Amino acid sequence: MTTQNPDSADVSTAQDNGQGDVLLSVQNLKMHFPITRGIILQRQVGSIKAVDGITFDLIRGETLGLVGESGCGKSTTGRAILQLYEPTAGEVVFEGQDLTDINSGDLRRMRRRMQMIFQDPYASLNPRMTVGSIVGEPLEVHKIGGNRREQQQRVQELLEIVGLNPYFINRYPHEFSGGQRQRIGVARALAVNPSFIVCDEPISALDVSIQAQVINLLEDLQSELGLTYLFIAHDLSVVRHISDRIAVMYLGKIVELADREVLYENPLHPYTQALLSAVPIPDPQIEKKRQRIILEGDVPSPAEPPTGCNFNTRCPQVMDICRQYEPSFADVGDGHRVACFLYDEVQALDEKGQTVSVTA
Repeated sequence: MTTQNPDSADVSTAQDNGQGDVLLSVQNLKMHFPITRGIILQRQVGSIKAVDGITFDLIRGETLGLVGESGCGKSTTGRAILQLYEPTAGEVVFEGQDLTDINSGDLRRMRRRMQMIFQDPYASLNPRMTVGSIVGEPLEVHKIGGNRREQQQRVQELLEIVGLNPYFINRYPHEFSGGQRQRIGVARALAVNPSFIVCDEPISALDVSIQAQVINLLEDLQSELGLTYLFIAHDLSVVRHISDRIAVMYLGKIVELADREVLYENPLHPYTQALLSAVPIPDPQIEKKRQRIILEGDVPSPAEPPTGCNFNTRCPQVMDICRQYEPSFADVGDGHRVACFLYDEVQALDEKGQTVSVTA
């Protein structure tokens, strides 16, 4: 491995690969939560590295799936991108504007272009508000839609768009099923005509029979309105169905990123291989011959991640270099990026994130 200037490091963008217009660019994003001791005089004794330096681009009109185990930082990534959490470090450039370096007034205006669909449709809707008030609140906050009557008409249109009866406008959330509540959440996200929506596991709390309906709704809306999604989920089968590209996350870092078919047919990172080996295949003959990869041990604490590669404590192909250095997130061809020393294009990084010359 050769020494390289970190400023010219292997951080290619989707736009460089000719894939289209970059709507969102995330560079070295970190979200560390402080660990404190003391009741009156609190002092920081450490930090939880929920998101620890991730980089990716999102193309206008595409869906990027973000998968990984519980606690790996997927939801925190989505919230940090929308500035619901103030990132510890890094850049989030949305439509040419760095969201981490703008004042509150400009950020408020930018939020009209970014919205979120939350995981739990039972907790994300105020039980004391009617559906009309819930969906119409963004219109009032951002002063959209003219007078109250025009706003009410807009709310009814939104309910119809997501497949609900517009006359439900005066009902309360407890009068709806889980799938209907999630449709209300989708209508609320669409109220301000966003171009980008973070879908934070929008179907995980729903029955299987309802999940397909919500997925189809999201796909139809994307086609009609030109939306761009960051789709966070656990279900790898669903992610393959809805996503154009997929990023795999482990312990605060993205370990692999590729087009969905490439990732499923040729996973490179050992963690991705283990994840995909757990996805059931409907063909019993293929399922019988397939070998399941069982990872040993538990996921390390994000407060004390291991030295070197975060996955080295569980990796079945671990090498000495994996315990000493962090692998770079390198392009191994056709936009397929991976952070693993099994591949020659991947370089070693020191504690400051600079490439160092080592022998694998």
